[in-house]
This record gives sequence, structure tokens and C-alpha cells, in this order.
Amino acid sequence: MMITPDDYVSKLYEEDEMLKEVLETIKERSMPEVSVAAAYGRLLTMLVRTSRAEQILEIGALGGYSGICLSRGLGETGKLTSLEIKEEYAALAYEHLSKAGFGDRVEYRIGPAADSLRSMKEEGKKFDFFFIDADKLNYPVYLEFAIELSNPGALIVGDNCFLRGRTLNHEKNGPSVQAVRRFNELMASDDRLISTLIPAYDGLAIAYVK
Repeated sequence: MMITPDDYVSKLYEEDEMLKEVLETIKERSMPEVSVAAAYGRLLTMLVRTSRAEQILEIGALGGYSGICLSRGLGETGKLTSLEIKEEYAALAYEHLSKAGFGDRVEYRIGPAADSLRSMKEEGKKFDFFFIDADKLNYPVYLEFAIELSNPGALIVGDNCFLRGRTLNHEKNGPSVQAVRRFNELMASDDRLISTLIPAYDGLAIAYVK
């Protein structure tokens, strides 16, 4: 019997116990089970490591799954800043990152991400790597802020670009679907970026800021 490419890749790697605990806790607390796919988590670690990013901005913390993956790629002086609208989610993410050994290298900002991004722009903050995995309606807004807050050569990564098939279905035209379609179009066409969209799992967009 044929298996899917996604299943094949999953079987190649041993299950990560720390990340498994994160997923189990998210489920136990009835939080949205929307953490990044394991293969993409490994990719995030690789991208951070190979780009030598020192300052990472994560938009959407949830339970800390992606935060751990991102932090695993950081060098000794690197730092993760994570934006999360819900204080209880940020608290759980911090608990997991601390258990994974990164508690002293992460900062959480609580509240609407657009407000936090606006504040950081006013503060003159700059980042080397961005991971966007939050409310889909504001994806185009987050992308523009990411470009404005980028150091030259920064990477911008966005998850859930297919919205479980809804962005591919012309009969689906809700606000979030239209926003993600616009995000994908901007990632593909903005002259400030060099990008690609990986057509696996739920779609991952990756862009290099010129």
C-alpha cells in the first residue's frame, strides 16, 4: 500500500519527546491543535542555524512548539521575541521553552500583534528572522511590518498558507481566506523579497529580504 510523502517523512524521524509533551499539553488544555508540522519545525531550526539569525520575531506563540524549534537554531547570544495575544498561552509557551533550556533567551509581548509590531517599529527594533503563525486575517499586515523591521538578508516564514485547502478552493472566500491569498500573492510578487511557497503539509512560505 502506498503511503503519502508526509507520512513517509514522519516515519524517518524519531519522535521528539520535548515537542511531544508540548502537543500533549496543548490537547489536554483544549487549546487549538495548530502547531507547525514536525517537518516544518525541523526546517525552522535549520533555517535559523544556517542563516545565523541572532534576533528572531515569532508572531503567535501558542504552546511553544515553534518557539522551541526556532530557539534550537540560535547561537549562544541569540534571542527570541514572541508575540501572543493570550497571556495564558504565552505563560505555557514560556514554561515549555524554559524546560527546553531557552527560558532566559525569550521575551513575550502580550496583546494584539499589530500593536506590538507598531511599538517595536517605534523602538527601532530590527530582526534577522520572522515566523508568522497567528490570526490569518492580519497576515498581510504582519508581512509588511516584518519587511519594515528586517535587517538586510532577513528571512520571513509564514505557515498555513493553504488553510487546509481553503485558499485553493475558489468557492471559499471568507475574510481570512482572502487575507492569506493576499499574503501569498505579496510573498510571490513583492520586489523587496525573493521567495518560495512549499506545497506540503499546510503550505509554508519562505522569503529572503533583499
